[in-house]
Amino acid sequence: MTRRSKRKAKSKGSFLDKLKGWRPNWRPDGLREMQPIQREITGLALLILAALTILGLSRISSGALLEWWAGALRQVFGWGAYLIALGLGILGLRLVWRQFQETVPLETENVIGIELLLLVFLTASHVPLVLSAGPDEAVLAAQNGLGGGYVGWALSVLLMEGLGILAGSVILLAISGVALLMLFSVTWHEVDGWAHYHARRVVARVRRWQLARQGTVVEPDGPQEAWWEQPAPKSTTKSKKKKKSTKRKPAAPRPTDGTLPPIDLLDLGSPKAYGDTDVRRKTRVIEETLESFGVPAQVVEVSQGPTVTQFGLDPGYIERTRAGGEVHRQRVRVARIAGLADDLALALAASPIRIEAPVPGRSVVGLEVPNEQIALVSLRGVLESPEFQSIDSPLAIALGEDVAGHPAAVDLALMPHLLIAGATGSGKSVCINAVISCLLFNNAPEDLQMLMIDPKMVELVGYNGIPHLIAPVVVEVDQVVGTLAWVTRQMDRRYKLFHEVGARNLEDYNRKVRRRKNVDPLSYLVVFVDELADLMMVAPDDVERHITRVAQMGRATGIHLVIATQRPSVDVVTGLIKANFPARISFAVTSQVDSRVILDQTGAENLLGRGDMLFVSPHEVGPVRLQGCFVSDTEIERLTGFWRSQEQYAQQPASPAPWAQLKMEEEADSLLEEAIQLAEGRDSISTSFIQRRLHIGFPRAARLMDQLEERDIVGPDQGGGRGREVLIGRQVDFDEIDERLPGVEPS
Repeated sequence: MTRRSKRKAKSKGSFLDKLKGWRPNWRPDGLREMQPIQREITGLALLILAALTILGLSRISSGALLEWWAGALRQVFGWGAYLIALGLGILGLRLVWRQFQETVPLETENVIGIELLLLVFLTASHVPLVLSAGPDEAVLAAQNGLGGGYVGWALSVLLMEGLGILAGSVILLAISGVALLMLFSVTWHEVDGWAHYHARRVVARVRRWQLARQGTVVEPDGPQEAWWEQPAPKSTTKSKKKKKSTKRKPAAPRPTDGTLPPIDLLDLGSPKAYGDTDVRRKTRVIEETLESFGVPAQVVEVSQGPTVTQFGLDPGYIERTRAGGEVHRQRVRVARIAGLADDLALALAASPIRIEAPVPGRSVVGLEVPNEQIALVSLRGVLESPEFQSIDSPLAIALGEDVAGHPAAVDLALMPHLLIAGATGSGKSVCINAVISCLLFNNAPEDLQMLMIDPKMVELVGYNGIPHLIAPVVVEVDQVVGTLAWVTRQMDRRYKLFHEVGARNLEDYNRKVRRRKNVDPLSYLVVFVDELADLMMVAPDDVERHITRVAQMGRATGIHLVIATQRPSVDVVTGLIKANFPARISFAVTSQVDSRVILDQTGAENLLGRGDMLFVSPHEVGPVRLQGCFVSDTEIERLTGFWRSQEQYAQQPASPAPWAQLKMEEEADSLLEEAIQLAEGRDSISTSFIQRRLHIGFPRAARLMDQLEERDIVGPDQGGGRGREVLIGRQVDFDEIDERLPGVEPS
């Protein structure tokens, strides 16, 4: 036998081997498991059968066998015979055209839904014939291929004659609804949410149209220009306090009576639709992958959120035979499941995945798989949720939604400070804007004051002009030390006021001073810093000292810090700063080292970005994964425009130039008086002399020398390592020296 004949025989045997033992499995999963050659042959056969059926039903082609086949279909299914032919063609096309199969997934429940809809159509087609002519005449119509054929006649007689017209119609409608749900793989809850969402949009548009007719200027609803898109156990980040006794009602836009902003200033969120088809496929892949590695586990719960879907795994048991034939059942270790994260990501074609082993409060291992599309979490949806409304605090803030789709809200007063970190573009500035928007929606300027520091000069400057700001946004880095020093002095001043009235905190002080005349209550003060790394590069010691002191003692005085940084390294987020910020948010970071700095554990390097975060609460055990709220620039402009339009605040005098009244210099060192005494009576003095006599380091001695120069006690540096000339030679009056520098209170 020649080589060519051998290759031909080998090829022929290979083709026959593919067809050997082939038995078509008409289940959707069975069709997917067929070999490609088997699938294509079956698809072509179905397409030919569908084409012949259409030719026979339309009488385009004649033939005894074709007429018998078409007549039998008409008698059995009536007008539904055309639907049978269409279904055969679609099924054949799916088997032949692989792209069509991937674009239009088909599961067992979808097939059942199609079959139920076909039966409903056949029954509904024959019901008029049964009601008008009676059952005996209707069977003659079925014999002639009219209505729903014999199947439609049998079902219509069973429903209308056996149960009555009303009961039969109700059952027919119920079966239609169930068939539609199975066909589209949705639930009644999802349909209700879709209808509720569109009803709210219609009501909102009607309200805006009515306000426009009244002459009120209202900006139209525009598309949400979101750069990131967006339910199982509830979030543990919400407060468990009782609901507010007085609920704020939405008011008309731009009122002049000082009420809080209406919720209509924010856009409605998009409806969230989750299908079960992809979930079941991923569940099967997860279980099969773990089983292939000898790790039996079962998916016992599924939580679908806007960013990820969390599969709850229940580890199984492994049977081991001991000496003597005794069988011992040993539970699978959690570490074995966690070690297969990369293999699961490969099998699911989804990366990165995060394993939470175990999920806090539940006896399951959480496997978080990214969704194909990240859903948008609107700020309005969280503000209107019961989780947010149940927090009885003016400093309630909305964070987003957890992995189960439940809104998450917290109280800033209980944190009491917030540290936010993440790489560039991960969502830090959007998170800060959401926090600021929540505070502006719930507080009037007399109840809340804000101080904003924005070294990047682009993120927070849009809030300039709102009455809540103490002064315009600080954008100059050299003014930050003085600004933080002013905050520290405000904290000390409030503690003195508390001591005078015998109050322990801000709420106690305001409650007591309301009984007195000519004493105004104090407002909350929230300080926002959008980039900590830029400040630590300029004056790390001073910035760290002021931030740490305010973080340690500011809670009782109503002063809270919200600080963000894109470089969570140990030289920016120092140990002292991190120890005083128990509440932290980490967006996506570039390495495990950055994740450990901000969270004290790994995990943030596996986040997806675009608002995906891990929130560490001082009241919870571990981090909670959330999808942050999105607030667009248009919504922020509406909110800030509302507060700028308030007449009672617009009539107030404008704030001075950026922090002109702040003391920009560092606070006087505690050893300044001793340094002045050393300089007294000398012709010159050097930094090394102060260092030796006061037993301090060179940097502190240099700062003391600079402060002596600012008070005109010593002259300027002459260079060359020489000492500075002493300008005083008499007994020093410290109050007089302090008065030489404007803005410094005498000691």
